[in-house]
Amino acid sequence: MSAAIQILWCDDEIEMLKPQIQFLQEKGYMISTVSNGFDALELVKNQSFDILFLDESMPGMSGLETLSKVKEIKAYLPVVLITKNEEENLMNDAIGAQIADYLIKPVRPTQLILAIKKIIEKKSLIEEKTNTNYQQEFQKIFLEMSNNQTHIDWVETYKKLIYWELELEKAGSPEMHSILTMQKREANNEFYKFFTKNYINWMSKPDADTPVMSHTLFQQKVFPHLKDGVPTIVVLIDNLRFDQWRAIQPMVQELFTIHNEESFYSILPACTQYSRNAIFSGLTPHEIEKKYPDKWKNDDEEGGKNMFEKDFLIDQLKKYKTKQLKADYIKITNHEDALMLEDKVLNMMNYDLGVIVYNFVDMLSHARTEMEVLKELASDEAAYRSLTVSWFDHSPLHNALKKLATKKVNVIITTDHGTVRVSDPSKVVGDRTTTTNLRYKHGKNLAYDKKDVFEIKNPHEAGLPKPNVSSTFIFAKETIFFAYPNNYNHYVNYYKNTFQHGGISLEEIIIPVVFMSSK
Repeated sequence: MSAAIQILWCDDEIEMLKPQIQFLQEKGYMISTVSNGFDALELVKNQSFDILFLDESMPGMSGLETLSKVKEIKAYLPVVLITKNEEENLMNDAIGAQIADYLIKPVRPTQLILAIKKIIEKKSLIEEKTNTNYQQEFQKIFLEMSNNQTHIDWVETYKKLIYWELELEKAGSPEMHSILTMQKREANNEFYKFFTKNYINWMSKPDADTPVMSHTLFQQKVFPHLKDGVPTIVVLIDNLRFDQWRAIQPMVQELFTIHNEESFYSILPACTQYSRNAIFSGLTPHEIEKKYPDKWKNDDEEGGKNMFEKDFLIDQLKKYKTKQLKADYIKITNHEDALMLEDKVLNMMNYDLGVIVYNFVDMLSHARTEMEVLKELASDEAAYRSLTVSWFDHSPLHNALKKLATKKVNVIITTDHGTVRVSDPSKVVGDRTTTTNLRYKHGKNLAYDKKDVFEIKNPHEAGLPKPNVSSTFIFAKETIFFAYPNNYNHYVNYYKNTFQHGGISLEEIIIPVVFMSSK
């Protein structure tokens, strides 16, 4: 690798550096030398170099002046500044001008080699080290998956898989990433067995071993954080997977001190109508239907399915908090609402509890299904994360959080469910009242492959409404999506490799709830 590396060394005392230059040449590096910044600029314009070693103190044109002009010509050329001067202001100026590294004279040959490796060979070294570390963890994770007995065990396993997915992505390791994808698939298979074994008991007979779920999120995770004199703002970003949270975390961490990154389990179906209504009401969908018959609509009924979240929130707050607390609620469903959020967000400082529901990520997943250009932009999980980061970085929500960060406030970021990239079709036949969701369905006369689904023949015991006497719910496992026999091939090709939600996977069910405060 080193034989192809071209290095330009600019120093007004270049003759005195012959031993170091000879050392590098013996290692296979190609070295070009100049004694001033003007000559360096000419060579940078006309030749290709991998690294520029640049003396800071030169007559005529200083190192920093040369650096500035080099960046105008070739902004991405890595520059190592070599200096006798260790003053803080100089280092600040150099770092601000985006140097790749700096060395203090007299420079030893080993320092030069380390600088080169850090810049040129860094990626391959990181890839090699990351691959080795993941190989060591691979078997441990498989053993954990087979031994996981609790919902906490599965959260820890899922977080490890996310960690390695992001590390392998940074390292640029497609071979290892393929192995990780296989391991995630196996993890989802084992998680499905664990989840379906326990879910009915969690919903009908909750005990100390039941995870925090959608309908207990506020009671167990949010209300205990409400404190006198310090507003708490809950930001619920719809359809935010754990890996997407980790992707935007660095930007959030610049604004707030993150105290705890926790998780909870979405109820079934893992979709907005069910999970988010459960979050704000503190009730299962069946309990909502009984308590608020005029505010609950089943899938096959006309009208909005999430129209009363604020009402549910106020009622839940009254139920679990003895002291009267003031709450505010804002839902963002379009760009105009989002721009208004920037102006309104500081009004939430007048309330004990503020809630912001932001629908962008959910819209992104649906748009990706419908728009060919987004299918290209979000072709896999890494690209999907990248789109989420780009959106958040330039979003009115990010700007609103920047305003909140200037105040004394507690912030909780969470979601209502995740999403999974589907790849395996499974045929389902139903009547006209059968729901259209690709990851779950309910109806009176469903025909389906039982090995592909978790079926619930008594919806009430799972906390679900029962639209008809013979209603059955089915939920897709792992990466399966439901397809009707009619026009089957077109349907399958259209939805394969799209992001969907409503079924049972680690990505849909285990979701973040993160606690932070202003710095």
